[in-house]
This record gives sequence, structure tokens and C-alpha cells, in this order.
Amino acid sequence: MLATVGAPEPSDKAKLEEVTKLMYTLRLDLREKNLLPPLRNAKLEQVKVYARKVEGAGPIFSREGIETLARHSFDGNSPTTAREALRCLANALLLNVESRQYFVDMGYAAKAVEKLKNDNRDDEFLASRILFLMTYNTSLDFDLLFDTHQLGDGINANITRHSKNFSKSSRKSQNPMDEMALSETLKLLFNITQFYPHRAETFTKSIPHILKILSRTKIPHPPLQPPVNYLINSLINLDLEGKTSPQSTVNPLFPRFDPNCNADRLTNILDAAVCNYEAETLEQVATPLVTLLRSIYSFAPEGVKEQMRSLLLPSEDERDRPLGRSETLSSRLLTLTTTTVAPTLRDSISNMLYELSDKDQNTFVRNVGYGFASGFFVAHKMPLIPGTAAEAWSTKEGKSRFEYPTGTVSEVNPITGQRLDMEPVDTGPELSLEEKEREAERLFVLFDRLKKNGIITVKNPIEQAIEEGRFEEVD
Repeated sequence: MLATVGAPEPSDKAKLEEVTKLMYTLRLDLREKNLLPPLRNAKLEQVKVYARKVEGAGPIFSREGIETLARHSFDGNSPTTAREALRCLANALLLNVESRQYFVDMGYAAKAVEKLKNDNRDDEFLASRILFLMTYNTSLDFDLLFDTHQLGDGINANITRHSKNFSKSSRKSQNPMDEMALSETLKLLFNITQFYPHRAETFTKSIPHILKILSRTKIPHPPLQPPVNYLINSLINLDLEGKTSPQSTVNPLFPRFDPNCNADRLTNILDAAVCNYEAETLEQVATPLVTLLRSIYSFAPEGVKEQMRSLLLPSEDERDRPLGRSETLSSRLLTLTTTTVAPTLRDSISNMLYELSDKDQNTFVRNVGYGFASGFFVAHKMPLIPGTAAEAWSTKEGKSRFEYPTGTVSEVNPITGQRLDMEPVDTGPELSLEEKEREAERLFVLFDRLKKNGIITVKNPIEQAIEEGRFEEVD
């Protein structure tokens, strides 16, 4: 009895019997061609159902089982049968790591490359997924696939086809298979450039097409879902600056019609991401985006750099409150620099803000406040220069001032970055002598702990005051 979708699952023993019969029948069919196409496809459909779980499905994942599915996938004449077999094969390779090497040893990887080149989204999806799985735990030589079977050209051609669906003149609605195929192609591209970095140059010609798709695709909610996350990831290892293979006189990242458009798009995606994901999730999904923004800033024209600083650093209006307290993107980014649950993202954001400050400590303190900046300095074992927050801001008059890009100058709190004229006024009663003594004692203990932990090397101001004779003992 064959399994049907939605039917109760058989026991592992009964399932094993059914799977054994199915795989025997399909293998016999390769030799005798005794199954009519509809029946052959139906049996492959049943294999796909059984292959969703490893238990009781051993014959599917065996060397003989992988060979049977591969032959139906690549050696037959029916595209429908081939795709049904490819689905079974892709599921098997996903669930069973050992079966991937069987596939490689039989020499079918080259046939998967040829299948990938077909102008068919199902073939692109299935072949790309199989090759993507081959990047893990196999001895497959991808260099051979590039040199002998033009894998890079096939991937570039598929990305170009997808980009045509996003042209202004004839923008086609994306069906689910288009999106799934694009995602698998981008995943494959990323893994190849990650594990074979010397092949990244092959995909330089795809950069304009990836950027076009990213700029015109509808951003989902929340934003870092397929294909947006894969579009971003695919760019990370590519030669965006054009060092090894200049693409043209104009870098596609900064087109003449709007040099800021791609940086703006990525920043808007980051803004939506930090509003819609918790920090733990952002650690996984947003770190590549921050990495990409940092990369772009490192070689962007000055006009684009200025635009990125205006979007990512605190604005003039934000200094009405202590920095990090508003709902803006820059404020949320500052908050993430103190999180303990997303260490990689935290460090990447901190480094980005430091780079946006021209890697200058004084500028960094003025941009984000000494409270946030000092944590970065300590984490990176950088000397606390300037030694005090006020030194980073001080003018000839000795006041802490901040000059905005608009030319406005305001006196600010050097620790929080807030304008002094917007700080709340303490209207409460003055501390009593006993309260002042308790506060002094707390400060003394705090400085002593910081000094012992090596966090600061400055002398405790209370200790210094005592040594200088500014404290008198009271009888």
C-alpha cells in the first residue's frame, strides 16, 4: 500500500517495507522501462513523502538509492519525471550527509551544473539546491566545475534572467517559484565565494543585476527574509570596489542618477530590521547587513559617506534627550552596542559607528557620547584618550560644545551627548551632609573596584582630594 499525503504515517517497519519495494521498482524500471510515465511519477512522489524523515527510509539514502534517484533525475527523457526525481534527491541529500559523497563519487555534479543552465525555474531551484548542499561535507572540486562546465556562467545567466523581471518597462509579478529559484542561486553564489574566494571575480558582472533586484523588490515584513537576506549576503564577498576587475567608469553601487540610492536602500532595510527583530535574532540576520554597509562606506565617494553619516549617526534633534533614548535608527544602534545577547552584531555596529567617525577617538566621543564610546575603547584595548570626556569636547573657553552639520553649535553633556539646556533641572532639596557622605563613600568604592579590575587607571578623585589635604577629619 502506497503512502498518501495527509494519511497516517506507517510504523518504521511497515515504512521500510514500502520504501524497499518502491526503490526496487524504480531501479528495475531504469533497466526494463516497464512503468508508464504517470505511474513512474506517482512512485517518485511516494518516495518524496517517505524521504521527509530518515527513520524507516534507509534504502532511499543508500548508495544504490541515490544512484537510482540520480539516474531518473539526469538520464531520462521526461522533464516531469526528472524534476520529480530531483525533488526526492534534494530532500535525501539534505537529510543524509553521507549520501552527498555518494552523489559526488558517481559523477553527477557536472550533470547538475548542466541542469542549472536550463531556462526553467524548477530546474534552477533544484540543481542550485543540490550544488549548494555539495559545498558541505563532500570532496567535490568546484574549480573543475568552473573550468570544465562553466558553473560561474550558469549562475550569472540565471541572475541576469531574474533581473529582467524587475525592469521598469516590463516589471513582471514574481511567482513563488521565481523567488525560490533566485534564493537558491544566491545561496549557492555566497557559499562558492565563501569557500572558493578566488572565484568571486567570476560574479562581478552579476553585481549590477543583484543591486537592481534589491532596489526594486518589495521588502517583506519583517525585512530580512528571502530573497532580501540572500541578496545582501551574496554581495558580501564580491569585489564591490572594483579592485581586481573594474566594471566601468561608474561603480554600480553609486549610479550617476542617484549615487546614494543603494546605501539608502540598505540603511532603510536595517532600520526596519532593528524595529522588528529581537537582539538575539538580529545577531543572525542583521550582522551581514551591517558588514555590507561598513564595506560600502570604506570606499564610497565623500557625498555618499556624508549621507550615510546623516542616516546612521545621531542627529541634532536627538540631542534633546540623552543619546540612545529615542526611537530613531541611530538610537537603536547605540542601544545594540551595549547588548550582551548579540556579541557579533554589537561589535560590528560599534566598529561601524567608529568608522563613520573617521576612526578618530575625539570625533567618536562627540558623535555618540563618552558613555557609549568608552565601552568601545575598553573592549578594543584602546587607550582612553582623551583621558576625560570633557577633553574630547573642550573648546578654548573650556566648554563642551558640539557643532552640527547645519552649523548649529550647542553646549552638551560630554557623557550623554544631551544638550545642557535640555537637561532636567533638579528642583528637589539639597542633599544633607549625611547623604553627601554616603554618596562619597559609594563613589570611593566604585572607583576602587574599577581600578582593581583594570578598567581605569586614573586616580580616585576622593583619594586624590584626601592626599591633597582638601578633606579634613571631623571630630
